[in-house]
Amino acid sequence: MNYQDDIPLARRIKSIKTITTKSFLRMGLLFLGLGISVTFLANKSFLSQRKSLDDSSNSIETRQNKSLLGHLPYKEASKKDLILFSPGIYVHKDIYEKFKEMQFMAAQRGVSLQLLSGYRSINLQRDIFYENKSIRNQTAVERSRDSAPPGYSEHSTGYAIDVGDGNYPDTHFEVEFEQTPAFKWMKRFASKYHFVLSFPPNNKQGVTYEPWHWRFEGTVNALREFDAANKIIKFK
Repeated sequence: MNYQDDIPLARRIKSIKTITTKSFLRMGLLFLGLGISVTFLANKSFLSQRKSLDDSSNSIETRQNKSLLGHLPYKEASKKDLILFSPGIYVHKDIYEKFKEMQFMAAQRGVSLQLLSGYRSINLQRDIFYENKSIRNQTAVERSRDSAPPGYSEHSTGYAIDVGDGNYPDTHFEVEFEQTPAFKWMKRFASKYHFVLSFPPNNKQGVTYEPWHWRFEGTVNALREFDAANKIIKFK
């Protein structure tokens, strides 16, 4: 015998309705709570990403605002990030293999790519800037067109290099370098190895054209270093 037969039908229906109503209320509250939580987390994530983008944008604007005579400020590379490329020349470790590969491929076509300069400490840049200023009897503004003031050189990052043609040493650090096979090869193939010309003719930073000066942008960290410079190129 089914014991529910002893329970009046009206009570059973009322009990079922009560249970069903309570269940729906619990489920509704549960879904409402989940919806609020998801919305909160999504907004928190969005605000966090927005803050990160704003901070990055503010950092770039700050760096641009602190430019000196057309040059942007750069920090010194950490010693642990530097590697000896050749006697007396250090570069950022991220550059080493890429430049070696580029140098090898150029040599296959009879082109002699020579690394003339890499990382420079701020102290060394200070010596270069002021000594050459005195030798050439230039004002600081005049000198800045040819050389970055200390603390404002891409070379301090370890990502910037000066390149020459081993077969035409007389063109080292001269505009005439642009006539050499080395420059023509760099202009055609350097981007494949993530190197770009820092100061092309009529650049928007107002720095004198330097066909020998290239920078590496092949890693996220390198791109961050030169983000402010690239923003000037793109938007100024």
